[in-house]
Amino acid sequence: MPHVGHQVPAGAGRCSVYIPRFTRLPKLMTDPRRTRILATLGLLATTAVWGSTFVWIKDVVGRMPVADFLAVRFVVAALAMSLLFARPMWRLGRRQWLRALLLGVVYGLAQLLQTWGLALIAPSVSGFATGMYVVFTPILAAVLLRQRMPAVVWLAVVLATAGLALLSLNGFSVGRGVWLTLGSAVLYAVHIIGLGQWSRADEAFGMSAIQMLAIAAVCLLATLPHGPVLPPDHAAWAAVLYMALVAGAGAMLMQTWAQAHIPATRAAVVMTTEPVFAAAFAVALGSDLLTWRMVAGGGLILVAMYLVELLPPKGEAVTLPAEAIHHEV
Repeated sequence: MPHVGHQVPAGAGRCSVYIPRFTRLPKLMTDPRRTRILATLGLLATTAVWGSTFVWIKDVVGRMPVADFLAVRFVVAALAMSLLFARPMWRLGRRQWLRALLLGVVYGLAQLLQTWGLALIAPSVSGFATGMYVVFTPILAAVLLRQRMPAVVWLAVVLATAGLALLSLNGFSVGRGVWLTLGSAVLYAVHIIGLGQWSRADEAFGMSAIQMLAIAAVCLLATLPHGPVLPPDHAAWAAVLYMALVAGAGAMLMQTWAQAHIPATRAAVVMTTEPVFAAAFAVALGSDLLTWRMVAGGGLILVAMYLVELLPPKGEAVTLPAEAIHHEV
């Protein structure tokens, strides 16, 4: 899913775990409350990985075209996931294949819009604009799924948005780059909602791999007519492999599994902790200084995450009209 970070663009993934029928689930995974906690922790781990990638991205895209970087990154991730999860992929029915391909196309387009927008605006503004998926997610869920959001959700959205602004913004003007990035935020919100509706805990490996194939295809098309330029040296290759396998394939897998257990809006709010991790890594690595804006912004985001964790588990968080129960995005 999207990376949202301090002084760096937002960017980056959805998952359920394939479990053979003969496998007996441990008690921990059959307890809904514990499973929900594990899903939240998994999503937090994913955002932490995204937060750790900003220094890698900044270095690599300075030495190779953005579309080419994305194409190589997601092709590597798609090949790895296809080899590892070939059986779970082919176990999926035609409907789940189409859903996964659609989600992958949406995510790939979001990545391209975000990076094209980044070329025109400051990284901090890009981080804030991309993070607006936390606002678009409940709005689109209310419109598309006719979900009634509890008041605490809207409070969490306001707090998370304020926290993003404190972490990311030092001046703001609306131009073409901002509109492109906001467009990517809308697509990320659609991806979050679609994944929340369609992901199943026993289909995560297959769904994640198929999404990655679609993302790779979209990014490859963006490099036409010349095709992707390969990373220029060993250091760039190391960064691409980390982004592909850990922050790409691994993150998509964990996100897909987690969203099979928690509502889309809660997932969106939890993922706004990414700039908190990004700022923490920046301070720890000595590339930035701790400021009151980091502390205040990070604090607001953590409060927002705590508020959504007070909501009941997935399936009980909102009341859906009967006609919306089987609504598809």
